Amino acid sequence: MSIQDWIKNEVDSNDVVLFMKGTPNFPQCGFSGQVVQILDYVGAPYKGINVLEDDELRQGIKEFTNWPTIPQLYVKGEFVGGCDIIREMFQNQELQGLFSEKGIETTQQSA
Repeated sequence: MSIQDWIKNEVDSNDVVLFMKGTPNFPQCGFSGQVVQILDYVGAPYKGINVLEDDELRQGIKEFTNWPTIPQLYVKGEFVGGCDIIREMFQNQELQGLFSEKGIETTQQSA
């Protein structure tokens, strides 16, 4: 299985996937940490995948979306964005709306 196939499988088989530096319990960069805080705050269940464990994965995820930075958030197989986009969506209640729209239960419902 190629790295692209592996990434596609992870994105397709998990409702919410965060490709990040570090783990949800121990983010290893500020941007990954911010996205983890946002996802934890809204109470969205997600799978964190540490790109620092594998150089092929770290490069492969950038090629998968043609997006140069990490973290990268996927919801129901769709690339949502990186830290700045997620933070902006959260502040505008768009992220919570996206989870609701996609049928993902969160502990904090949007207003």
